[in-house]
Amino acid sequence: MIQLSNLTYYPIKACRGFDVAESQVERMGLANDRRMMVVTPAGEFLTQREYPRLALVTPAVKNGMVTLSAPNFDSLQFGIQSTGTPTSVNIWKSKDVSAIDQGDESAQWLSDWLGVSVRLAHVADGFKRKLNPAYAINADDHTGFADGYPILIISEESLLDLNSRLDSAVPMNRFRPNIVVKGCDPFAEETWKRIRIGGVEMALVKPCARCMVTTIDKDTLAKSKEPLKTLNTYRKQELGVIFGMNIIPLNEGVVKVGMSVEVLE
Repeated sequence: MIQLSNLTYYPIKACRGFDVAESQVERMGLANDRRMMVVTPAGEFLTQREYPRLALVTPAVKNGMVTLSAPNFDSLQFGIQSTGTPTSVNIWKSKDVSAIDQGDESAQWLSDWLGVSVRLAHVADGFKRKLNPAYAINADDHTGFADGYPILIISEESLLDLNSRLDSAVPMNRFRPNIVVKGCDPFAEETWKRIRIGGVEMALVKPCARCMVTTIDKDTLAKSKEPLKTLNTYRKQELGVIFGMNIIPLNEGVVKVGMSVEVLE
Protein backbone atom coordinates (compact mmCIF):
# COMPACT_ATOMS: atom_id res chain seq x y z
CA MET A 1 0.00 0.00 0.00
CA ILE A 2 1.25 3.47 -0.88
CA GLN A 3 1.09 5.90 2.04
CA LEU A 4 1.62 9.59 2.62
CA SER A 5 4.70 9.57 4.85
CA ASN A 6 5.59 13.25 5.21
CA LEU A 7 4.05 16.69 4.69
CA THR A 8 6.12 19.87 4.52
CA TYR A 9 5.21 23.47 3.85
CA TYR A 10 7.59 26.37 3.27
CA PRO A 11 6.16 29.67 4.57
CA ILE A 12 8.76 31.79 2.75
CA LYS A 13 10.14 30.72 -0.60
CA ALA A 14 13.77 29.51 -0.29
CA CYS A 15 13.64 29.43 3.54
CA ARG A 16 13.22 26.44 5.85
CA GLY A 17 10.22 24.19 5.74
CA PHE A 18 8.00 22.76 8.47
CA ASP A 19 6.87 19.15 8.75
CA VAL A 20 3.23 18.82 9.77
CA ALA A 21 0.96 15.89 10.60
CA GLU A 22 -1.85 17.25 8.44
CA SER A 23 -2.51 20.10 6.06
CA GLN A 24 -5.31 21.78 4.22
CA VAL A 25 -4.76 21.41 0.49
CA GLU A 26 -5.89 24.51 -1.36
CA ARG A 27 -5.93 25.08 -5.11
CA MET A 28 -2.78 27.19 -4.58
CA GLY A 29 -1.03 24.35 -2.73
CA LEU A 30 -0.63 23.37 0.91
CA ALA A 31 -1.93 25.96 3.38
CA ASN A 32 0.68 28.69 4.01
CA ASP A 33 3.10 27.16 1.52
CA ARG A 34 5.32 29.73 -0.19
CA ARG A 35 2.82 32.54 0.15
CA MET A 36 5.75 34.82 1.05
CA MET A 37 8.93 35.60 -0.84
CA VAL A 38 12.09 37.65 -0.28
CA VAL A 39 12.54 40.22 -3.04
CA THR A 40 14.89 43.05 -3.99
CA PRO A 41 13.62 46.62 -3.49
CA ALA A 42 12.70 46.48 -7.20
CA GLY A 43 10.59 43.34 -6.66
CA GLU A 44 12.86 40.65 -8.12
CA PHE A 45 12.76 37.33 -6.27
CA LEU A 46 15.71 35.85 -4.38
CA THR A 47 16.63 32.17 -4.12
CA GLN A 48 19.27 29.99 -2.47
CA ARG A 49 21.16 30.01 -5.76
CA GLU A 50 22.45 33.50 -5.04
CA TYR A 51 21.74 33.69 -1.30
CA PRO A 52 22.26 30.29 0.34
CA ARG A 53 21.88 31.89 3.81
CA LEU A 54 18.12 31.86 3.14
CA ALA A 55 18.29 28.13 3.91
CA LEU A 56 19.07 28.93 7.55
CA VAL A 57 16.07 31.21 8.05
CA THR A 58 13.26 29.50 9.95
CA PRO A 59 9.86 31.16 9.50
CA ALA A 60 7.25 29.84 11.95
CA VAL A 61 3.61 30.66 11.21
CA LYS A 62 0.95 30.57 13.91
CA ASN A 63 -2.38 32.36 14.19
CA GLY A 64 -1.53 34.87 11.49
CA MET A 65 1.85 35.69 13.03
CA VAL A 66 5.31 34.91 11.68
CA THR A 67 8.40 34.40 13.81
CA LEU A 68 11.69 34.69 11.94
CA SER A 69 14.74 33.06 13.46
CA ALA A 70 18.25 32.17 12.35
CA PRO A 71 21.40 30.83 14.05
CA ASN A 72 22.92 33.27 16.59
CA PHE A 73 20.49 35.98 15.48
CA ASP A 74 17.73 37.72 17.41
CA SER A 75 14.29 36.51 16.35
CA LEU A 76 11.50 38.77 15.06
CA GLN A 77 7.72 38.40 15.20
CA PHE A 78 5.25 40.21 12.97
CA GLY A 79 1.69 39.87 11.70
CA ILE A 80 1.05 38.66 8.15
CA GLN A 81 -0.45 41.29 5.86
CA SER A 82 -2.28 39.93 2.81
CA THR A 83 -4.49 42.94 2.02
CA GLY A 84 -3.70 46.60 1.46
CA THR A 85 -1.91 48.56 -1.22
CA PRO A 86 -0.33 46.01 -3.55
CA THR A 87 3.15 46.14 -5.03
CA SER A 88 4.39 44.25 -8.08
CA VAL A 89 6.94 41.45 -7.81
CA ASN A 90 8.50 39.16 -10.39
CA ILE A 91 9.23 35.45 -10.16
CA TRP A 92 10.63 33.62 -13.17
CA LYS A 93 8.36 34.37 -16.14
CA SER A 94 5.56 35.67 -13.92
CA LYS A 95 5.73 39.46 -14.04
CA ASP A 96 3.72 41.98 -12.03
CA VAL A 97 2.50 39.48 -9.46
CA SER A 98 0.34 41.38 -6.97
CA ALA A 99 1.87 41.21 -3.50
CA ILE A 100 1.67 42.96 -0.14
CA ASP A 101 4.85 44.27 1.46
CA GLN A 102 5.34 42.93 5.00
CA GLY A 103 6.77 46.09 6.50
CA ASP A 104 10.07 47.62 7.48
CA GLU A 105 10.87 45.40 10.46
CA SER A 106 10.86 42.14 8.50
CA ALA A 107 12.69 43.84 5.64
CA GLN A 108 15.42 45.08 7.97
CA TRP A 109 15.74 41.71 9.70
CA LEU A 110 16.20 39.86 6.41
CA SER A 111 18.47 42.58 5.03
CA ASP A 112 20.72 42.31 8.09
CA TRP A 113 20.84 38.53 7.80
CA LEU A 114 21.59 38.46 4.09
CA GLY A 115 23.81 41.52 3.98
CA VAL A 116 21.83 43.08 1.13
CA SER A 117 18.76 45.30 0.98
CA VAL A 118 15.60 43.21 0.59
CA ARG A 119 11.86 43.28 1.26
CA LEU A 120 9.43 40.52 2.22
CA ALA A 121 6.26 40.16 0.16
CA HIS A 122 3.07 38.09 0.61
CA VAL A 123 0.91 37.17 -2.37
CA ALA A 124 -2.12 39.46 -2.34
CA ASP A 125 -5.46 37.95 -1.35
CA GLY A 126 -7.41 36.95 -4.44
CA PHE A 127 -4.48 37.15 -6.85
CA LYS A 128 -4.04 34.08 -9.02
CA ARG A 129 -0.60 33.45 -10.48
CA LYS A 130 -1.65 31.27 -13.39
CA LEU A 131 0.23 28.11 -14.35
CA ASN A 132 1.85 27.31 -17.67
CA PRO A 133 -1.17 26.59 -19.90
CA ALA A 134 0.73 23.72 -21.53
CA TYR A 135 0.45 21.79 -18.25
CA ALA A 136 -2.58 23.34 -16.52
CA ILE A 137 -5.70 21.21 -16.08
CA ASN A 138 -8.16 24.06 -15.51
CA ALA A 139 -8.00 27.62 -16.81
CA ASP A 140 -7.82 29.02 -13.28
CA ASP A 141 -5.09 26.70 -11.94
CA HIS A 142 -2.67 28.85 -9.98
CA THR A 143 0.09 28.86 -7.41
CA GLY A 144 1.78 31.22 -4.97
CA PHE A 145 5.54 31.75 -4.98
CA ALA A 146 6.50 28.15 -5.74
CA ASP A 147 8.76 27.95 -8.78
CA GLY A 148 5.99 26.83 -11.10
CA TYR A 149 3.40 24.48 -9.59
CA PRO A 150 1.40 24.21 -6.35
CA ILE A 151 2.79 20.95 -4.94
CA LEU A 152 5.88 18.75 -5.35
CA ILE A 153 5.74 15.01 -4.62
CA ILE A 154 8.65 12.56 -4.20
CA SER A 155 8.70 8.96 -3.00
CA GLU A 156 11.03 7.70 -0.29
CA GLU A 157 12.02 4.91 -2.66
CA SER A 158 13.29 7.40 -5.25
CA LEU A 159 15.57 8.96 -2.64
CA LEU A 160 16.76 5.51 -1.49
CA ASP A 161 17.62 4.66 -5.10
CA LEU A 162 19.63 7.85 -5.45
CA ASN A 163 21.40 7.42 -2.11
CA SER A 164 22.40 3.87 -3.05
CA ARG A 165 24.51 5.45 -5.80
CA LEU A 166 26.11 8.20 -3.70
CA ASP A 167 29.18 8.02 -1.49
CA SER A 168 27.36 10.14 1.10
CA ALA A 169 23.58 9.99 1.39
CA VAL A 170 21.59 13.22 1.05
CA PRO A 171 18.40 13.98 3.01
CA MET A 172 15.03 14.64 1.42
CA ASN A 173 15.24 18.33 2.32
CA ARG A 174 17.70 18.84 -0.54
CA PHE A 175 14.70 18.53 -2.86
CA ARG A 176 12.12 20.51 -0.85
CA PRO A 177 9.03 18.38 -1.55
CA ASN A 178 5.61 19.08 -0.05
CA ILE A 179 4.37 15.50 -0.15
CA VAL A 180 6.52 12.42 0.45
CA VAL A 181 5.06 8.96 -0.09
CA LYS A 182 6.29 5.43 0.51
CA GLY A 183 5.33 1.93 -0.57
CA CYS A 184 6.01 2.15 -4.30
CA ASP A 185 8.84 1.43 -6.71
CA PRO A 186 11.56 4.05 -7.20
CA PHE A 187 10.33 6.82 -9.49
CA ALA A 188 6.88 5.25 -9.72
CA GLU A 189 5.47 8.73 -9.10
CA GLU A 190 6.57 9.70 -12.59
CA THR A 191 4.15 7.17 -14.05
CA TRP A 192 1.10 8.46 -12.16
CA LYS A 193 -1.31 10.90 -13.78
CA ARG A 194 -3.95 11.22 -11.06
CA ILE A 195 -3.91 10.32 -7.38
CA ARG A 196 -6.32 10.67 -4.48
CA ILE A 197 -5.33 11.20 -0.85
CA GLY A 198 -8.33 11.29 1.45
CA GLY A 199 -10.86 13.34 -0.48
CA VAL A 200 -8.29 15.34 -2.41
CA GLU A 201 -7.62 14.52 -6.04
CA MET A 202 -4.42 15.73 -7.65
CA ALA A 203 -3.00 15.70 -11.17
CA LEU A 204 0.69 14.93 -11.66
CA VAL A 205 1.50 17.10 -14.65
CA LYS A 206 5.23 17.58 -15.10
CA PRO A 207 8.54 16.10 -13.92
CA CYS A 208 10.59 18.46 -11.76
CA ALA A 209 13.92 19.50 -13.29
CA ARG A 210 16.50 20.05 -10.58
CA CYS A 211 19.08 22.81 -10.14
CA MET A 212 22.16 23.56 -8.05
CA VAL A 213 20.01 24.32 -4.97
CA THR A 214 20.04 20.55 -4.38
CA THR A 215 23.82 20.68 -3.94
CA ILE A 216 23.64 22.99 -0.89
CA ASP A 217 23.66 21.37 2.54
CA LYS A 218 20.69 23.01 4.30
CA ASP A 219 22.42 22.94 7.70
CA THR A 220 26.01 23.90 6.92
CA LEU A 221 25.56 25.62 3.52
CA ALA A 222 28.45 23.53 2.22
CA LYS A 223 28.29 23.01 -1.54
CA SER A 224 29.32 20.00 -3.58
CA LYS A 225 28.67 18.52 -7.00
CA GLU A 226 26.26 15.97 -5.58
CA PRO A 227 23.55 14.86 -5.98
CA LEU A 228 23.33 16.57 -9.40
CA LYS A 229 26.47 14.86 -10.69
CA THR A 230 25.05 11.38 -10.05
CA LEU A 231 21.50 12.27 -11.08
CA ASN A 232 22.91 13.48 -14.38
CA THR A 233 24.18 9.96 -15.12
CA TYR A 234 20.78 8.28 -15.01
CA ARG A 235 18.00 10.81 -14.53
CA LYS A 236 18.57 13.22 -17.42
CA GLN A 237 15.63 13.86 -19.71
CA GLU A 238 14.73 16.51 -22.26
CA LEU A 239 13.53 18.82 -19.47
CA GLY A 240 16.75 18.39 -17.50
CA VAL A 241 17.80 16.28 -14.52
CA ILE A 242 14.54 14.94 -13.12
CA PHE A 243 13.65 14.20 -9.50
CA GLY A 244 10.06 14.49 -8.26
CA MET A 245 6.76 15.41 -9.90
CA ASN A 246 4.82 18.65 -9.96
CA ILE A 247 1.20 18.44 -8.86
CA ILE A 248 -1.96 20.47 -9.42
CA PRO A 249 -4.73 19.97 -6.83
CA LEU A 250 -8.09 19.41 -8.49
CA ASN A 251 -10.13 20.15 -5.37
CA GLU A 252 -9.55 21.13 -1.76
CA GLY A 253 -9.51 19.19 1.50
CA VAL A 254 -7.39 17.88 4.35
CA VAL A 255 -4.59 15.35 3.94
CA LYS A 256 -2.86 13.60 6.83
CA VAL A 257 0.36 11.65 7.25
CA GLY A 258 -0.47 7.95 7.18
CA MET A 259 -3.31 8.27 4.66
CA SER A 260 -3.27 5.88 1.74
CA VAL A 261 -2.40 7.18 -1.70
CA GLU A 262 -4.73 5.85 -4.38
CA VAL A 263 -3.40 5.91 -7.93
CA LEU A 264 -6.39 6.66 -10.16
CA GLU A 265 -4.52 6.60 -13.47
